[in-house]
Amino acid sequence: MAGSGTQGMLRHWWGGALDVEGLALHAVGSAAAALDRYTGPPGRYTASPELTAAAFDSSGHLRIAGRAVQGFAPLSGFRRTRDGWIRLHANYPHHEQRLLNALETTTPEGVDAALRGMPSLEAEAVIQSAGGIAAAVRTRAEWEASEMGAAAAAGPWLLLDPADGGGPLPAVAPASGDPRRPLAGLRVLDLTRVIAGPVATRLLAALGADVLRIDPPAIPELTDQFVDTAFGKRSAVADLARPGARAEVDRLVAGADVVVTGYRSGALDRFGLDAATLLSARPELAVVTLTSWGSAGPWNRLRGFDSIVQAAAGIAHLYRTADGDGGWRPGALPVQALDHATGYGVAAAAVTLLARRRAEGRGGTARLSLARTAEELFSLPHTAQPPQELPAPEYRTMPSSFGDLRYVRPPLLVDGEPLDYPGPPPPYGSSAPAWAEHPAWPPVPD
Repeated sequence: MAGSGTQGMLRHWWGGALDVEGLALHAVGSAAAALDRYTGPPGRYTASPELTAAAFDSSGHLRIAGRAVQGFAPLSGFRRTRDGWIRLHANYPHHEQRLLNALETTTPEGVDAALRGMPSLEAEAVIQSAGGIAAAVRTRAEWEASEMGAAAAAGPWLLLDPADGGGPLPAVAPASGDPRRPLAGLRVLDLTRVIAGPVATRLLAALGADVLRIDPPAIPELTDQFVDTAFGKRSAVADLARPGARAEVDRLVAGADVVVTGYRSGALDRFGLDAATLLSARPELAVVTLTSWGSAGPWNRLRGFDSIVQAAAGIAHLYRTADGDGGWRPGALPVQALDHATGYGVAAAAVTLLARRRAEGRGGTARLSLARTAEELFSLPHTAQPPQELPAPEYRTMPSSFGDLRYVRPPLLVDGEPLDYPGPPPPYGSSAPAWAEHPAWPPVPD
């Protein structure tokens, strides 16, 4: 499964009960295989184990003007409840405030006190109902027996749907002749946040696409997170809810080749950015939708993050450790592998749809979720082995408006040579919500 599109012998570089390396190589190998289909010759694009190991911890390796990036906020993490544990996510100020409101407190000490007086499932429900982000730490069996667990396990990891038939469609651009920039001339509308979606579009930018990321002005992205995932992109801020925004969105969609969305299910529907509406207007589009929990099940409209999915799906319980007092404490995967693996799956889906568009004149949709990626991880056979010692990553440096950046490259090799990003992360919100000028395709006849 993971061997397709993979080059190199290094295989076990993280310890633990699950085959995180296999998931990582499978996801990056899927992107490599999609690129081979898109450009033609097989074997040109391969997943490097060493680069993959580094890329799945890109934020851990990143240095911004010499400093490490900020990790989880103080209120994010595991907390004890009356009968077990719960995982909280409060990195964003609005999520922190919703958490505090849900528990009727204003302090971290108040959060701890409130949670210790509540069962895990009750605390989860109270926080979720207030728009906060939390999941009780479940065993694997508890998750599998739940309605949401069953919904998360249904269907393939990468669900592709072709566009419906219809009348004649516009001509579509061929792949670029440059194997290191095969997506040159293509436009990607990036409506994603946090890690998984931005990782996907970061790779598409590395492959030559013009990636325009749009963020809402009222909820700015965390700076360090933005820097890690915005290499080679452009960044704009736009309030889609203001009057006239729909016309602006329509202009962006009209000029796009790929649209990637990463908000909770239904959140963008009122702006006409659901897959069905997009494809009804432009059947040649490639539309990839990423969510935390998928499109079915009782949590399908809830917010979520990699760490929250790990807690709900049984990973945190599986990676538990003794606490020294005869009890246990939940654990986590060695990296945010659900985010990164899903991100490379999103990139693979986008390129697969682009290849279909070139062959058939029509695009289509693809759907992925962090919860389904967790099921993919559990499906991989694994015998725990001592991890191999990883060679030190080959760091690159690049100047930026944030200061000099030390970073690791994308996980792909092109004809055996590492890929790199075409430029640094842009200043946040520095572009207009409009496409950059570049030579039109097809070329105008003389």
